[in-house]
Amino acid sequence: MNITYDADADAAYISVVDTIADGEAASQEHSIPTPHPEGEIILDFDAEGHLLGIEVLGASRVLSTAVLAGAETTG
Repeated sequence: MNITYDADADAAYISVVDTIADGEAASQEHSIPTPHPEGEIILDFDAEGHLLGIEVLGASRVLSTAVLAGAETTG
């Protein structure tokens, strides 16, 4: 598992597989509610329905500071 965080976009990505090839995410599930109106969670699945990763928008509100501190920064 790997976590990346882009502070400019306030978005984090939690990858549950080692690598995700371009185009491998065949479908996404949106509208997973969070306690924060600014937050959104998006699940990425491959063509066979296996979870690839979790995108967290509004990450600074949804994830703890400890999680973000341990994330690889991008952007």
